[in-house]
Amino acid sequence: MKLFILLASLCLTLHIVSSSLQQYQAIFNFGDSLSDTGNLLLSDPRAPPDVIGKLPYGETFFHHATGRFSDGRLIVDFIAEASGLPHLPPYLALKKGQNFYQGVNFAVAGATALDPEFFYRRKMSSILATNYSLSTQLGWFKELKPSLCNTKQECENYFKKALFLVGEIGGNDYNYAFFVGGSIKQLKASVPLVVDAITKATGALIEEGAVELVVPGNLPIGCSAVYLTLYGGPNKAYYEKRNGCLKAFNAFAKHHNKELKRALGTLEEKYPHARIIYADYYGASMPFYHAPQHYGFTSGSLAACCGGGGPYNFNNSARCGHIGSKACKDPSSYANWDGLHLTEAAYSHIAKGMIHGNFTAPI
Repeated sequence: MKLFILLASLCLTLHIVSSSLQQYQAIFNFGDSLSDTGNLLLSDPRAPPDVIGKLPYGETFFHHATGRFSDGRLIVDFIAEASGLPHLPPYLALKKGQNFYQGVNFAVAGATALDPEFFYRRKMSSILATNYSLSTQLGWFKELKPSLCNTKQECENYFKKALFLVGEIGGNDYNYAFFVGGSIKQLKASVPLVVDAITKATGALIEEGAVELVVPGNLPIGCSAVYLTLYGGPNKAYYEKRNGCLKAFNAFAKHHNKELKRALGTLEEKYPHARIIYADYYGASMPFYHAPQHYGFTSGSLAACCGGGGPYNFNNSARCGHIGSKACKDPSSYANWDGLHLTEAAYSHIAKGMIHGNFTAPI
């Protein structure tokens, strides 16, 4: 059964159906920069990367910066639109008396699945972009819950019509370690810890009343401009012939995804009343890496639209938005936005693959 089957028809028939037919009346999102709609910027606008508060970030759809790490909308935005819901407000922007019954976004760019203490013990605290990990975001939801419903029956009726997006999360746990010199072999040892953190948070949400949950896997990081820049080399054996991505790092992402799916299967056995859906971000994005021009990416899928030069237009000394960087004229012709994040056009294809395609499946 495809995810959001009612949403797919809703997009085509919204003008003749009533709002009561919408599958989800609210969406609650947890994650990192792939779905943050402004929480990191709101948490401390003076802290790096303050450039996300300025153009060219946000230039495509919003025409101003929103705190999203892209030129426009993210996957969560497209899912909200397909439900006929407004874009989710970031949790840190909520005001007393505000109506947030249609959902809230708890995601924070830079967030990790593991708690910050894990990185402090390994003397990696200096590289963390935020301390608002997945457990913190879960705590925010628990604090907000009494404002959403009071009685057990009221919460049950409300949450059975809500979608909980748990991620993508975990990518930064690996990014931070890779960027300070960690090896793939070393990082594989942390995969069970990261997966356990994600599944525990998913289970905690079910305990709080969540019934339908989507848990995405990791993107093919070997196709990311930052990884290609940092870890590429002259040896052609490092690269996948079909798309030019780095084999070893894509294999690592697939390993994480495989372990995540396995753990979610065990979780479903514990909570058979809940519908836990795995979202295959990896599979949904690979088609436009294999055949970018077929998807409108005439400028390719590996080089960043916004950057400071180099083979993949990623320069750590002149990252997107900083002095020395420049944004391309047409972000829709690129899949990669700033080296680590994707363009609105790429996120749109992934979202379509989830809503209308075969890249989501109940565990």
